[in-house]
Amino acid sequence: MYRIREVDGQDEDVADTLAELHQQTFFDRARVPQFDHGHWWFAFDGAEPVAFAGLVASTHVDNAGYFCRVGVLREHLGRSLQLRLMRALEARARRNGWHSIVSDTTDNIASANNFIRAGYRLYQPQAPWAWPRTLYWRKTMG
Repeated sequence: MYRIREVDGQDEDVADTLAELHQQTFFDRARVPQFDHGHWWFAFDGAEPVAFAGLVASTHVDNAGYFCRVGVLREHLGRSLQLRLMRALEARARRNGWHSIVSDTTDNIASANNFIRAGYRLYQPQAPWAWPRTLYWRKTMG
């Protein structure tokens, strides 16, 4: 059984584990985020963290959170961990008083499908911040 827990990215041990999970899930395809900013979660299988996600204040959309990263270890894929982490992010965004969450995906069909399952909608930001083939997602917090 998996458990989702918010963790303190400013804690050195937590930041080290986040960095390890990031390396194991993204390899060298994405830069390592600053774990001392924003909110971070682990999905635990027993006592082992097997997935992570992060939410920071958006620098592109007013009063919104930016779902900045999610990674799930290969052997734990297909168990709805990204969706469960998204629910935790959304609860935090509501507590923060943010009116929406935005994010993006590039060439990642599985992640895009999870955004659709979680009720996110595609949108075109006024100032796109990523790659030409990037899809932009937004969900209004109700």
